[in-house]
Amino acid sequence: MLNPDGLAPDTGIPAAAAARMTMDEQYDWHRSYLRRHPVSRRSFLRGSTAAGVAAGFSSFGALAYAQDAPLAVAGRHVGFGPDAASQLRFSAQLSRNPSRGKVYLEHGPTPALGASVEAEVRNLVTQLPRTDGGVLAAEQFYVHAPVDGLPGRIPHFYRWRTSDGFVSEVAAAATAMPSSRAALVPFRFTMMGDQGTDDMPSQPAGMKPGAYRNKYGKGDAPGSRNADAIQRQIVAANPDFHILAGDISYADPSHGGGTDWFVPSAAPKTKGIDAYNPFVWDDYFHLIESSAARVPWMFATGNHDMEAVYGTHGYGGLTKRLDMPGNGPAGCPSVYSFRYGNVAVLSLDANEACYQYQANLGYSGGAQTSWLERTLASLRADPAIDFIVCFFHECAYATGVGGASDDGVRGAFAALFDRYGVDLALQGHNHCFERTDPIRGGRATRVAADNSIVYPETDGTVYYVVGGGGAAHGEFDFGETYRGHELPDTAVAKSGLWDRDGKQQFEAAQWSRVRFSRYSFIRVDVRPGVFSSEMDVTAVDASGREFDKVTFRRLVRR
Repeated sequence: MLNPDGLAPDTGIPAAAAARMTMDEQYDWHRSYLRRHPVSRRSFLRGSTAAGVAAGFSSFGALAYAQDAPLAVAGRHVGFGPDAASQLRFSAQLSRNPSRGKVYLEHGPTPALGASVEAEVRNLVTQLPRTDGGVLAAEQFYVHAPVDGLPGRIPHFYRWRTSDGFVSEVAAAATAMPSSRAALVPFRFTMMGDQGTDDMPSQPAGMKPGAYRNKYGKGDAPGSRNADAIQRQIVAANPDFHILAGDISYADPSHGGGTDWFVPSAAPKTKGIDAYNPFVWDDYFHLIESSAARVPWMFATGNHDMEAVYGTHGYGGLTKRLDMPGNGPAGCPSVYSFRYGNVAVLSLDANEACYQYQANLGYSGGAQTSWLERTLASLRADPAIDFIVCFFHECAYATGVGGASDDGVRGAFAALFDRYGVDLALQGHNHCFERTDPIRGGRATRVAADNSIVYPETDGTVYYVVGGGGAAHGEFDFGETYRGHELPDTAVAKSGLWDRDGKQQFEAAQWSRVRFSRYSFIRVDVRPGVFSSEMDVTAVDASGREFDKVTFRRLVRR
């Protein structure tokens, strides 16, 4: 079974057929369906779910789309370009079809700005089967503006302006610190995965209250806003950049149970139809704007980000909404690398290696693995880089219920991490927090308790699961163990391992050191040095309480 029910957005393909299809085959099914069910452009739902604009500030209110409303910009998000020390990529969403209207990014080294570039408008069309035999059709509009030739780690100011007279507030974002020993000072980044949103979209009309928002985990109070809580903590941490390990918006209802179908009010709810809702993305970009408008956010892809209604292995929607660096292998949009000071960061697509869900298994034909090996070899040979961090979605090492470890991901990545001394492997997928002891050759090399110092060159790679970004939290069969709540023996006697046949085998996990089931993120504080460099990785819960910390130390090579 390539496509197990509930592991990726349901885009209206009959479940029995979808189970046997790759992501590209599912996309072809949609093209064929639409040829048999043509849609008039007049029937499209357009723009954002929210098109009212607060004067002088780029956020939408909860008003319905109207083509005659002012052309406005919201959901601002910034990312790094291929050269993170000199390039920024500015993106946002439009309130409606710009038609002949123009959108500009005004920018400069001071709040006075001084330069202007016309933004590229990307039109994203979504068409889904409906329970009544028709098609739900929608389109959204995103703007993108690259700015190159910037100095390293210097704030660059910007605002969005439209030809309708809309002007956003002025904000600032900074490029990366150059990878030069003379330029290195301490810096911070944050990370989590599996975020989602706590609000429901207003389109299409007639959905039940709470549709498409994050569901609750065991023990959550009714009305909990867990994604909001984590988002507030990320803002408070004030990182220099943020990375998100996949399962970004959850534009479908399968991540917490329940059905949120697009159905006319009098129609029956039919399983397998109308689950995916592109307008969830509007709410998502509004959620993260509090940080992403000023801090570069960098994304990997998870199983819920493979959206079969779009091409390019299900990533066609993401390439309209987001700007990724594009310096990875051809055809793999979420595989890339960037440098920040003495740290190299690699985004990997674990969907290509995953055995639990195989709709994109092997889609690059080995290009990702070859690129990964070349890139790791080059980075580890570079004396300007001390630490290498890889982030991806499905887990090589984890024990959470339902997700656990995946032998495809482990087989694709772990040996290369060993060979080239990857320091941190940051994962999502399991909706919880877990940290391993340092691992090499599939086994823990030593115990790394809370407040330990790890020497990756001799100890190996530490794997983190940080999937508590907001979607309903998970559980552990063998109990939680974290600061103030330590188990005397943290080993897990029986943990799942997804095999090539799509079934779980089981293994003992003597490498599981810290387990925390609720919402959290990690804060990484890097201290470049002359003789040795250090990196503190601190786990933080939704209330700001720290519950685990490890220091990574490497000698500086000359």
